[in-house]
Amino acid sequence: MSMVAIESMASLSTDVFYDILRRLDGPSLAAAACACATFCSISREERLWENVCSSMWPSTNREDVKSLISLIGGFRKFYADCFPLIVNKEVTEYQWNGYLENPEEWTEAEYYGDTVELESISPLDFVSIVDIRYKDKTICSKVLWGIPNANGSNSWFHNCPFRIDLLNYAARDDDSESEVTLSVSDGLPPITSMEKERKDGKLWKELRDGLRLSWIVVNRKVKQAANLASWSPLGGQRHWPTDKDFVIRFGSVLPAKDILPCQVVECILIMKFRVVNTEGEGVETTLKLTELSMQLEDMEGAHVNGRNSLLILKEALSCRRSKNYSEVLESCHLYSKVQSELKEEKMRNESRIDRLCILSGIAAFVTFWYYIL
Repeated sequence: MSMVAIESMASLSTDVFYDILRRLDGPSLAAAACACATFCSISREERLWENVCSSMWPSTNREDVKSLISLIGGFRKFYADCFPLIVNKEVTEYQWNGYLENPEEWTEAEYYGDTVELESISPLDFVSIVDIRYKDKTICSKVLWGIPNANGSNSWFHNCPFRIDLLNYAARDDDSESEVTLSVSDGLPPITSMEKERKDGKLWKELRDGLRLSWIVVNRKVKQAANLASWSPLGGQRHWPTDKDFVIRFGSVLPAKDILPCQVVECILIMKFRVVNTEGEGVETTLKLTELSMQLEDMEGAHVNGRNSLLILKEALSCRRSKNYSEVLESCHLYSKVQSELKEEKMRNESRIDRLCILSGIAAFVTFWYYIL
C-alpha cells in the first residue's frame, strides 16, 4: 500500500470506518479487525456484532434473548462461541470394550453418570435458540427456556430417554401457535403429484440443499454457548408409510468422556416436513413443519437418558470447534463409519456365538444317540 493511500485512510473519520464495518458479515468483520489498529478498535463495538448476530440468527432480535446474551458476555463472545461448529475427532479412540457386551455389568456411575457433578447442573439454566432458514430466508425462529419435564432432582426425566420436541414446548414465543410452512413463494419447486416427485425427486433435492438449521444451547450459569447443529443437513429420507413426509437430519458429535463408556455420542436434530397441498392443476406445493426435535444417542443407537444428557450438554459448551465446514462433516462421517464398524463387529460376534451353539447342539445330539445305540 502506498503512503498516499495510507494518508488518505488516516484522513477519514471513525464514523466512516464504522459505516464500512457495519456492512460486513461475521467472518469479514473478524478479518478486518486484524487489518489495522483502527479497525481493531472499532470492531470491538457491541453494536456491530449485534447486527451480525441478528442477521444470522433472527432469534437474537428478541429483547429477552438480548438480555441473555448480555449476561453471558455480549454479542461478540456469543458469535465467537456459536459460529464455529462442534468438531470431535476423538471417535477413533473408542474401543470395543468387553463390558459393552454385558450392560448388566456396568457400574451405577457408568450407567447413570456422576451424581455429584449433576447436582451443580440445573435444567433451568439451559436455553435453546433455534433458527431455520430456507434459501437465506428465515422461516422459523423459536426460543425454549429450560428443559421440559426436568423439574426436580428425583423426576423421571433423569432415567428416561432425553428428547426435546421444540414445536410442543416453545410456548414463550409470541408466534408459537402459528404453523411453519414452505410454499412456491419461498422458492419451492411446484409439483403436480407425489407420483412425479417419487420419480424425479426434485422437491426432495431442493429441501436437502436449501434448508439450514441452527440450534444454539446456552447455559446461563457457566455463561457459555454452542451450536449443536451441523448447519447443513447430514442426511434424510422420505417417510415410507405415506411418501408425503420428508425427514431431514442435522446434528453433531459430542464428547462424553467420563460420562458414558462409549466416550462420544451423537446429537441428532430431526426436522420433518409434510406435503399438505399438491394435487390438482394450478395448486401450489405447500409443506408444513411437523417436527423439530433433539435427542442424544450412543454408539449402539440407544437413547441417552436425561441425567447423562445434562452432563454431556454441559461438556459440549467447552469442546473443540472449527470454522472449516469440511472438517465438521469429516467428524460426523468418521462417527458414522466407526458406528457401522462396531455394528458389523457385533453382528460377527453374535454369528460366531450362534454357530458355536448350533455345533454344540449337534455334538450333544450325536453323542446322545451314540450312547443310546
